Amino acid sequence: MIVDHPLDPDFTYLRTIHTEPDALMLELEAAGARDEIPIVSREVGRFLSVMASAMLASNILEVGTAYGCSTLWMARAQPETGRIWTIDPDAKRTDIARDFFRRAGVADRIEIFNQPALDVMGRLPKNIYDIVLLDALKEEYSDYLKLAIPLLKHSGLVIVDNLLWHHRAATASGPNDDKATTAIRAFNTEFLRNPALNATILPLGDGVGVGAKIA
Repeated sequence: MIVDHPLDPDFTYLRTIHTEPDALMLELEAAGARDEIPIVSREVGRFLSVMASAMLASNILEVGTAYGCSTLWMARAQPETGRIWTIDPDAKRTDIARDFFRRAGVADRIEIFNQPALDVMGRLPKNIYDIVLLDALKEEYSDYLKLAIPLLKHSGLVIVDNLLWHHRAATASGPNDDKATTAIRAFNTEFLRNPALNATILPLGDGVGVGAKIA
């Protein structure tokens, strides 16, 4: 989900000194904005790219493809032999993602599952993924996490987007809270206290959780 902070001078400064994404990524961003499809912010995309590079991430699992923005950030940073498995039941969205992957020259390294994530994750091989990215149904984050941890290599990363949830996670709970907000608040505590992870939440984009598998 793109989250801008136009009145924050630090945000403006960092946007200024970073190089702008290439034409294909700008087109992808524009498509997401036009169609009101949630995609990661540039800041989160760059973070994912750095993590993929730092870990020489050969095997990445992504839960929530949409138009493939985060997928593309990571695929471009992987070793050439790397693979990404990405899950999204919405075939119309992933058809658009496939076209972007093809034009970026990385389509042969990305496999898309057009099924609900909870139906797929339990069938995947254990202990092979360098990174698991969670960015799909917020109400299912807790279930995704339980399934994701066994899939990670030791010291692999689980990365979770939207943990500040448009500033709603930090507000006092109330009777009118929607299910996603309630789920995110509960998930954040669960994530940070999970004994299998050394985890933190960064105020990057809409809030990014990062947990390294330690057990």
